[in-house]
Amino acid sequence: MSTAEMNMDGSREIGAQLHPAEIRQDPEESYSRLVMRRFAKHKLAVAGLAVMTVLVLMAVFAPFIARHDPYQVTGSFEAEPSWEYWLGTDQTGRDVLSRLIYAARVSLTVGIGSVVISVAIGTVLGLVSGFFGGWVDMVVMRITDVFMSFPQLMLILVVVSMVGPSLTNVILVLGLLGWTGVARLVRGGVLSVKQLDFVKAGVALGLGVPRILFAHILPNVTAPILVHATFGIAGAILVEASLSFLGLGVQPPTASWGIC
Repeated sequence: MSTAEMNMDGSREIGAQLHPAEIRQDPEESYSRLVMRRFAKHKLAVAGLAVMTVLVLMAVFAPFIARHDPYQVTGSFEAEPSWEYWLGTDQTGRDVLSRLIYAARVSLTVGIGSVVISVAIGTVLGLVSGFFGGWVDMVVMRITDVFMSFPQLMLILVVVSMVGPSLTNVILVLGLLGWTGVARLVRGGVLSVKQLDFVKAGVALGLGVPRILFAHILPNVTAPILVHATFGIAGAILVEASLSFLGLGVQPPTASWGIC
């Protein structure tokens, strides 16, 4: 066999093993698969996602899951758990399980809604403070320190008692008072990212400040924001439950995890 034939055979063999159609992959798809594989290896993360999925599905399909109307008053008051009422009834004769299922809608709405507001405010203030520095950074951080100097729950109690207890007010108060942690977190990330070459190159090319902040810096500080938002949802649900238990949150007869 000649050298040309051997090269041809070798090329065919390599081509059979590494065909372009087989080795060509979508970078985004490959990255997504890598993230999913790493996520699947973290058992606690998978368990948390499963619990969150169950809660969201329970809230969405509450009318189909609940066996009774959560506002219907039955003839059984403070009944013990039975086949008819799996978790019994409350003092006014309403099914506890049905109210617990419907309460997921309210509590998840408060948690997600308040975190969206707080993350939006904190992210913008953190980006501006960390990027510009100087007196802008000083003013933003001093305002942040003022908000953080008061006990958060006490401050929320005072504000809610002033504006009045309702679902909308609770979401707004939690969101408008919960941005301090996000702002400090984003500011710290911006202080390190803005020293990198690609940010300096964007400034040298004359890119606008909004484009540099939101298109180049923000994607590089998103990971800690997402982690903070995850914990923030849980914290907001606990605060809402506390407010509702004290009578300053969601008002009866609306069901909440604080007043089921």
